[in-house]
Amino acid sequence: MADRFKLTLAQLNPTVGAIAANADKARAAFAEGKAAGADMVALPEMFISGYNTQDLVMKPAFQQACVEAVQTLAADCADGPALGIGGPFVEDGKLFNAYFILKGGKIVSRVLKHHLPNETVFDEVRIYDSGPLGGPYSVGNTRIGTPICEDAWHEDVAETLAETGAEFLLVPNGSPYFRNKMDVRYSHMMARVTETGLPLIYLNMVGGQDDQVFDGGTFVLNPGGEVALQMPVFDEAIAHLELERTDEGWRAVKSDLAALPDEWEQDYRCMVESLRDYMGKTGFEKVLLGLSGGIDSAIVATIAADALGPENVRCVMLPSEYTSQSSLDDAKDIAERLGCHYDFVPIAEGRAAITNTLAPLFTGRDEDVTEENIQSRLRGLLLMAMSNKFGEMLLTTGNKSEVAVGYATIYGDMSGGYNPLKDMYKVRVFESCRWRNANHRPWMAAPAGEVIPVSIIDKPPSAELRDDQKDSDSLPPYEVLDAILEGLVDDEKSVADLVAEGHDRATVKRIEHLIYISEYKRFQSAPGTRLTQSAFWLDRRYPIVSRWRDNG
Repeated sequence: MADRFKLTLAQLNPTVGAIAANADKARAAFAEGKAAGADMVALPEMFISGYNTQDLVMKPAFQQACVEAVQTLAADCADGPALGIGGPFVEDGKLFNAYFILKGGKIVSRVLKHHLPNETVFDEVRIYDSGPLGGPYSVGNTRIGTPICEDAWHEDVAETLAETGAEFLLVPNGSPYFRNKMDVRYSHMMARVTETGLPLIYLNMVGGQDDQVFDGGTFVLNPGGEVALQMPVFDEAIAHLELERTDEGWRAVKSDLAALPDEWEQDYRCMVESLRDYMGKTGFEKVLLGLSGGIDSAIVATIAADALGPENVRCVMLPSEYTSQSSLDDAKDIAERLGCHYDFVPIAEGRAAITNTLAPLFTGRDEDVTEENIQSRLRGLLLMAMSNKFGEMLLTTGNKSEVAVGYATIYGDMSGGYNPLKDMYKVRVFESCRWRNANHRPWMAAPAGEVIPVSIIDKPPSAELRDDQKDSDSLPPYEVLDAILEGLVDDEKSVADLVAEGHDRATVKRIEHLIYISEYKRFQSAPGTRLTQSAFWLDRRYPIVSRWRDNG
């Protein structure tokens, strides 16, 4: 019996549908493991296809391409350690989320996911069939149990593996970020270690896919709760883990313990990485955005500069007669502090032309929100024209508070291809700006220091679409609004619950109404970074047409 087992953990970033490129990453990881003398190299769940594939994986041609890539990979990696890699598998007309063990030029073992997540961003019950509860597989004379991702969040799979001879647990994951999720992962995995008495290796992928970001953070737990390895969050990394047989069974040899950043840094990093990967994986290199002099566009410009480099960010100020001098000054100031390209494009002439065109139709009617929205839509028109002409993706900048209540103009400031800020409430935007001014990390491409002027953070928020306009004219203070929104949207609380907490009933009812009537806007909005379990899109799916209201 072997007394030591070396496992190479490849915490890497696949791309959905880039099957050949994902296989190349696997080959490179295999080569590193082979050079290190590993017994096995492990990659995350569904790595060959990328993850989350959604319905793409139901396409037979896609399934076949993935299986052929795994078979080719087995042949290419015949000489060296075993290789574990996730991908789709079809048998008898059923589709499974599988984990393949490759050795000696062929697929020697196959694990099929048993528990299929069917909440938040996952609907695997609709896509995959459930695999059976199975036993461990052997690599040499070592028996390894592999619960695939969700399987490790339930008792039965790990317990069955332990009862049938598994000596340690290797859990390949495609686990996306939400705020403070590492605590949840540690709690669940510690329960599996306690129940089975086996070491557990939690291997997660990294990288952005649409709204989701897989944050890595691979870790290893020994019985008794010792953390033997903690890999960094968000970074691609490869670690070589040693396990040794002791009188009490297998134990992981203690290795590097990366520090985990706080939730403010992780949220900010998540927004940066999601934009960076969304751009890189869709083929865009440069972005532009309307820079209003307000806080939302300021932080989006900073995120973009950190993600792509300031030289790849175009900031455009599009002032009207209602734009204050302070906004003009602040917009230019932040662009210069970041080192981004800055354009000044007044909209007064264009707005006058549109107003004159509509004048015969609008005769006898007072000015109202129509004229305000013309400004916003004209800005959207001009920004999209620049996007087309320069080949730069337009970013939209609405925060979650605005997205929730529809405080944005559809086909106006909602225009754009991506919104890093979509799942961050306004109050957190202010705090994130302060955090970024006080902190700089190697993964940030923009300059260090106070890149967001304090004057932007301190000024009262305003859309500046009419004289002396403030957000507080039509919305409660953001501290109040965000508390109500967190209750209604994130926590699914009732109106009565919020009133019992001290909120004014009329205000809560008004906000509830705004949430429901804005569903059509969110349905057409750009994708954006998921930071919570209640992000607008796959987490929270509501009908556009609904007459229901909570009258409790």
